[in-house]
Amino acid sequence: MISVSNVSMRYGAKVLFDEVSTSFTPGKRYGLTGPNGAGKSTFMNLLTGELDPQKGSVVRPRKLGVLSQDQFAYDQHRVLDTVIMGNKRLWAALVERDEIYAKAEMTDADGMKLGELEGVVGEEDGYTAEADAAILLQGLDIPQECHERKMGELQGGQKVRVLLAQALFGHPQALLLDEPTNHLDLDSIHWLKSFLNDYEGVLIVISHDRHFLNGICTHIADIDYETIITYTGTYDDMVVAKTQIRSQIEGQNAQREKKIAQLNDFIARFSAGTRSSQVQSRRKEVERLQVTELAKSNIQRPFLKFEQKRPSGKHILEVEGVTKSYGETEVIRSFTASVSRGERIALMGRNGAGKTTLLNALLANAPTVSETELRKTSGYHGPFVSGGKVIWGHEAAVGFFAQDHRALIQPGMKVLEWLHQWDPSASTEEIRGLLGQMLFPRDDADKRTDVLSGGEAARLLFCKLMLQKPNVLVLDEPTNHLDLESINALNIALQRYQGTVLLVTHDEDLIDEVATRIWHFEGSHVITDFKGAYEEYEAALV
Repeated sequence: MISVSNVSMRYGAKVLFDEVSTSFTPGKRYGLTGPNGAGKSTFMNLLTGELDPQKGSVVRPRKLGVLSQDQFAYDQHRVLDTVIMGNKRLWAALVERDEIYAKAEMTDADGMKLGELEGVVGEEDGYTAEADAAILLQGLDIPQECHERKMGELQGGQKVRVLLAQALFGHPQALLLDEPTNHLDLDSIHWLKSFLNDYEGVLIVISHDRHFLNGICTHIADIDYETIITYTGTYDDMVVAKTQIRSQIEGQNAQREKKIAQLNDFIARFSAGTRSSQVQSRRKEVERLQVTELAKSNIQRPFLKFEQKRPSGKHILEVEGVTKSYGETEVIRSFTASVSRGERIALMGRNGAGKTTLLNALLANAPTVSETELRKTSGYHGPFVSGGKVIWGHEAAVGFFAQDHRALIQPGMKVLEWLHQWDPSASTEEIRGLLGQMLFPRDDADKRTDVLSGGEAARLLFCKLMLQKPNVLVLDEPTNHLDLESINALNIALQRYQGTVLLVTHDEDLIDEVATRIWHFEGSHVITDFKGAYEEYEAALV
């Protein structure tokens, strides 16, 4: 069990949570939710012991599995060793044991110590540690040929998956996972979901993936109103319960206010007359009926609406035998497809299968997307297409959200100034209004673009797309850095959008509720083109 008693955290005048007492029990799986800035990561750091509470105490079990946020901390270590380090007691015993064995001569004391260490290794399943670590790595799509490499040789997304395996390793009594689905493809997310549903300890997870939370959580610990309230059920259950409770309190307050107004009217009319005893009783009634004070919610919901300056022609895109290789490595082979106006296509498949490569090939000669933008976001300087043709239709206007979306924002400019260049005819107030829709406070219009957080940069890119009003949206991992409210707003906006969408995402709800067509990258250069929704595609696979 993890127990939190009277914990408070504030930064200056901002209160994150005040006098919070709660507990997290084994066998239950908790989602830790709340909008960006509510204090989720701060609370998680309190639970792990990385941060001390300003007031109160936290009691935690000895064996914690924690998802490390430092991708570079293990660069000099072998991948398998990095995973095994998740069991600190075992790793310390293995290191000390190897140091003793490396001695030219061992003393009797060394022999005694070795016996103790071998006992620890046995207790912690150290004799199968490498095999157990390898199983976790393979489930998270880290191939066997990478297991002996140094961490520094891996790409960023692979490092994150190794660190996730580290957190899961060694049968921890509690698992504390901050955004574990970042950099995971859908197959890896499904594997992780299955693993966590079988886990018997205390699980606490922060995630902006609604489908993932609904698939694993038995409870939701929601940070809002300067406290933490735990709801039974999934994320969607919490949203319903929270809304109902709030509405109920607001309704009770409205009735009380009406009754108080009637009583005060009686008191005002008869306080100087002969009915003093009745006036006094009504004064007591007013005191009893005091309205419940409602704390202000931290939740802010952006408003996204994608419009078109003008519709495109009926046939928006023709792809004829497109091939792309990097040196001797062929990634896409002879892909052919025809895209009609209004289709919403989800590009799915494992990381590294070629989804972004195909998008870049399609965008290489796309109207309204410059080669400079494409080179900045991809970091690639060769040809984007090795063979075949990409033909964009009449009146096509493409809006692009890159996976490395920060590269699209020129540093050293004011936010308002950067946004205004995409529609010089827009008034300052119109642009300020757009920024307000995406939750930028009025003063943030003068903020420098190079100090924006990941979430702010993403929201600024959406402002740009709303200002440009393209009739084709090409979105590569747009939900990275967005909170649940922003992802839900994006989901609704894409469903209502009348133009054409090409979307790479690992958010299953987004695919399920937005896509009308699937391009599934299955490896060995095979791309399945399925004309239908994701639910229909899954049913066809059975």
